[in-house]
Amino acid sequence: MTGPALAPVPEYPRRLVYLGTPSMAVRPLEALVQGGFDVALVVTGEDKRRGRGSTLLPSAVKEAALALGVPVSHRVEDALAVDADLGVVVAFGRLIRRPVLERLAMVNVHFSLLPRWRGAAPVERALLSGDTETGTCLMQLEEGLDTGPVFDVRRIPIRDRATADELRRELVELGTEQLVSSLRAGLRSPRAQVGETTYAAKLAPLDFRLDFDQPAEVLDRLVRVGGAWTTWRGKRLRVLAATPLGSKPAGASPGELVVDSVACGGSWLLRLDTVQPEGRAPMAASAWLHGARPAAGERLGSS
Repeated sequence: MTGPALAPVPEYPRRLVYLGTPSMAVRPLEALVQGGFDVALVVTGEDKRRGRGSTLLPSAVKEAALALGVPVSHRVEDALAVDADLGVVVAFGRLIRRPVLERLAMVNVHFSLLPRWRGAAPVERALLSGDTETGTCLMQLEEGLDTGPVFDVRRIPIRDRATADELRRELVELGTEQLVSSLRAGLRSPRAQVGETTYAAKLAPLDFRLDFDQPAEVLDRLVRVGGAWTTWRGKRLRVLAATPLGSKPAGASPGELVVDSVACGGSWLLRLDTVQPEGRAPMAASAWLHGARPAAGERLGSS
């Protein structure tokens, strides 16, 4: 037995609530306000402690909203109290429950080509999987995870050697233009998602550990996502930039340092460009290797 229907999406919304939290959600909010849309309220994540201090710090979206003079709340239910007729969701970080969606229609800017990469980490998963194309979808929000029908799709190629930060910036600009132009043109007749569904689960710290049994091109993608790490003489070593190279020397085992590179699975090496030893600042890998003085056959990733 089904409950009440979801609130219908108005073709030309007159008053908005904006729901977003991280820095990637700032640009769409600014574009809506600067474009003359009536943003009555911003709903964002709670203030959090960051770093070693005890001071509570606001989300990037909260900072932007206050600078724009838009009221802010941390409660989704407050979106129902400002006489809005549409909610706009960008990287909010929480599911919106059905009782809210039954009273206030919402659209979401999602950073993938749905139904590929539904979920929390679509940019990272697209890079890790070696996708050559991605994009943004403006979709109607449902209670399910990124399951709603789509109003508009924009596509871009994933550039060779692009990092997750670079790709994210491209997608934010693409999605911002898509959102503003779609609201101005009118939200008409969304289409059901078509294609194979994949899920972009959030990455955990262990997902970023470099496994040198994997091919160099696979490890390169992980480095470009950001946060890749391994161990060296029992301490963590972050790999901030690297380049896959061909022609691994015969007999080099995975993880073994070969001049300025690491032997990987298959026939390739991964050249280390920038690293960050535990407790130290980022540095050129050449400087780190000069100080580390690895012995012949010594390996990264071993305890």
